[in-house]
Amino acid sequence: MKISAFVFAALTLVASGFSFAQTCPSQGGHAETVSTVVRADEKDIVDTAVGAGSFKTLVAAVKAAGLVDTLKGKGPFTVFAPTDEAFAKLPKGTVESLLKPENKDKLIAILTYHVVPGTVKAADVVKVKSAKTVQGQEVTVKVDGTTVMIDGAKVIKTDIGCTNGVIHVIDSVILPKEGK
Repeated sequence: MKISAFVFAALTLVASGFSFAQTCPSQGGHAETVSTVVRADEKDIVDTAVGAGSFKTLVAAVKAAGLVDTLKGKGPFTVFAPTDEAFAKLPKGTVESLLKPENKDKLIAILTYHVVPGTVKAADVVKVKSAKTVQGQEVTVKVDGTTVMIDGAKVIKTDIGCTNGVIHVIDSVILPKEGK
């Protein structure tokens, strides 16, 4: 189901690279620590989000919504991915409530609201005033200098390339309008 794939993509949002420390011998015989970067564009949206470590809440929501396999699919997807800190801004108990099986439809609606079909790079986002989400409603796009806002959430990192789309990290969870 395409909607499920988009939702999963939305939940699994974002990491541009991951650093891993390695110990390598130097010419003088002493060990040196070097940083190796694994490129996000070598992983799908879900694996990128999991590997980033700052999208644990999003990944948990994607799992609760049953969207993991779908979002690992071909895509392409553009995901506006809220960080764990963004989820922490929600009123106390909101995330726990959304993760309950009886709230799965609402969770799916919220997650799909964070996903736009296709690959939309930052250069394209700044040229539009709105974009239709997989959920069906449109998000509002506002640009002020170098600041881009999606429905009031600030885009804090852009163009994280993945094998099945792109992730843009946002600082708040965006919610669809009620009754639509």
